[in-house]
Amino acid sequence: MTTSPVDPAAFTAFEHEGWQRVADRYHGRFREVTTQSIEPLLDAAGAGPGVRLLDVASGPGYVAAAAAQRGGLVTGLDFAAAMVDLARRLHPGVEYREGDAQALPFDDESFDAVVMNYGILHLAEPERAIREGLRVLRPGGRYAFTVWAGDARGFAIVMEAVERHGDVNVPLPPGPPFFRFGEPAECERTLLAAGFATAKTVRLDQVWRVSSPETFVEEYLDSSVRTGALLRAQTPEALAAIARDVREALESHRRDDGVVLPVPAILAYATKA
Repeated sequence: MTTSPVDPAAFTAFEHEGWQRVADRYHGRFREVTTQSIEPLLDAAGAGPGVRLLDVASGPGYVAAAAAQRGGLVTGLDFAAAMVDLARRLHPGVEYREGDAQALPFDDESFDAVVMNYGILHLAEPERAIREGLRVLRPGGRYAFTVWAGDARGFAIVMEAVERHGDVNVPLPPGPPFFRFGEPAECERTLLAAGFATAKTVRLDQVWRVSSPETFVEEYLDSSVRTGALLRAQTPEALAAIARDVREALESHRRDDGVVLPVPAILAYATKA
């Protein structure tokens, strides 16, 4: 796979165009798997009545809405207008606005808590976003984010199939490694390097129930950004082979109640001095 340097502007533009295009389909197909970590994430951030909380890369707005239900004073922020519009439709009464996770449009020390649910995977400059989270936190405030663990089979299966049958070096803007934060030590190291006083992690054991193994690759094609673009760039022959490989891999995860994929996550959380 290519190790070309990341061009932040090019990768951000690529991600922005993608999320503008797939917002509604992402909500329909990935909601069940991404919402499992919301309550632990909010617990780690200390979300509750009166807590000023910022949900960064808020997407369809699930986390911000859950924090508002706890009585928090909540703002959701996403760089894609389509996601902001979707969040507003799904969760009327919660504040959502457009903005860049890597250049937050808020004053210093504006929030008691800042959270990001899987958004860091889609940023060109994740360290910059973490430093921005630190900046807008009050002293003693909490920061928390989630990422997929390195052994999250539900996300690795497709990439492994592409590596076997396709071309991973297609002309797409290079981005940070998808599983860069898939190990707890890297999460903690990055948080401490950004300036947080403490940093801890916990593993969240989660599962993804796949309704249709036959359409798994097709769903990635039209409802994800980076992986979807990679799949669309394959030849028809390679894509057919990738789809067959994925279906075979999913069979090993078939249970009485369907196909159940392990998708463990890492919850990383920190405190500002």
